[in-house]
Amino acid sequence: MIEFKNVSKIYSTGTEAVHGATFVIEKGDFAFLVGQSGSGKSTLIKLILKEEEPTEGTIIINGKDTTFLKPSRVPYLRRSMGVVFQDFRLLPDKTVYDNVAFAMNIVKAAPRHIRRQVPMVLSLVGLSSKAKAYPEELSGGEQQRVALARALVNNPSMIIADEPTGNLDPETAWEIMTLLNEINLRGTTVVIATHAKDIVDAMKKRVIEIEKGIIIRDDRKGGYSK
Repeated sequence: MIEFKNVSKIYSTGTEAVHGATFVIEKGDFAFLVGQSGSGKSTLIKLILKEEEPTEGTIIINGKDTTFLKPSRVPYLRRSMGVVFQDFRLLPDKTVYDNVAFAMNIVKAAPRHIRRQVPMVLSLVGLSSKAKAYPEELSGGEQQRVALARALVNNPSMIIADEPTGNLDPETAWEIMTLLNEINLRGTTVVIATHAKDIVDAMKKRVIEIEKGIIIRDDRKGGYSK
């Protein structure tokens, strides 16, 4: 599903954000990426999404070597991924329904398929009654649910989330994590970069810890720290 082989990333400033990262995330895994700010978590996410290119090493996604993927092929790679960010990134002038449908329009889904799929995922995240609302009318938790619905609507094989609960209160954060867990139980691979120590400790999922760009721990059922 996701395989890093001795991957390093050195920025033009000379900063080595990731050094020699080697790990495999299998289909159906639920993995947390943890570490202090600046440890390299976000760079790992960007390497998976092909927002950054590795300086060294090999990255394989869904069985395909994406290390030297042509820019024109990157959108096709990302169709297999649903992405969730800390800041939601919703379109303010579009309704909840249209924000989710937008992800399907990008991949040129048939209108009939959009009309069937969007209500289904809004129901999954508990937002059927908010389909006609605009982002400014929603709470932070509801906005993140819309972002999650948008990530799910094209049936991705994996969900990649970068600090998805960072802007949420503790109760709402748990609601989002519960949803992500349910999605994982349906077979979708979930990878989350997070600082949410209480959530990581309670869920006892796989934990990959990175420190100063180096993976120092990979526990099958771990906590935020040893």
